[in-house]
Amino acid sequence: MARIIAFREALREAMNEEMRRDDRVFLMGEEVAEYNGAYKVSQGMLAEFGPKRVLDTPIAELGFTAVGVGAAQRGLRPIVEFMTWNFAVLALDQILNTASKMLAMSGGQISCPIVFRGGNGSAGQLGAQHSTAFEAMYANIPGIKVVSPSNPYDAKGLLKQAIRYEEDPVMFMESEQMYGDKMEVPEEEYYIELGKADVKKRNRCNHCFF
Repeated sequence: MARIIAFREALREAMNEEMRRDDRVFLMGEEVAEYNGAYKVSQGMLAEFGPKRVLDTPIAELGFTAVGVGAAQRGLRPIVEFMTWNFAVLALDQILNTASKMLAMSGGQISCPIVFRGGNGSAGQLGAQHSTAFEAMYANIPGIKVVSPSNPYDAKGLLKQAIRYEEDPVMFMESEQMYGDKMEVPEEEYYIELGKADVKKRNRCNHCFF
């Protein structure tokens, strides 16, 4: 059964479902707990999961990214929220030189199952330091996967897949202009595999797909 929900709600449902399923999953980032997230993606999560699994961090991207990477290497499955991907530049050393390379440097012994997520690209009335789109840059770093969902249905399924099944770092980039976009999203659990295209072919009618 499907109902219409917003992009931010689809992301929240994905995190809630995976955190209920697996107590190794936790969320950390600036204002994700007491303030319910800068874009209200994590609204209500502190009340359900408590301060040990929904953690407000200092304004220190390099520091809390390092904590998340270390936790992932020790067997937990962190979700690290950047208020905007522009701020993640300050943590690029941990992403580029540690998280993405750990599996190779350890000879396949140590994985890094971590999801980095947050607002990406331009948005309304934000300055230049909040408006860069980073997909192409991260897509050129070996050892990580980049996800940029275009609608609430894909956002939920792809985020659940990234949290539950991916053993390598996932860069989950959410358009800052789309958090309020709505569409039908099933209530039933579903996952969308990363790296597998959803190809739709045209039939003889130029206006129809099958």
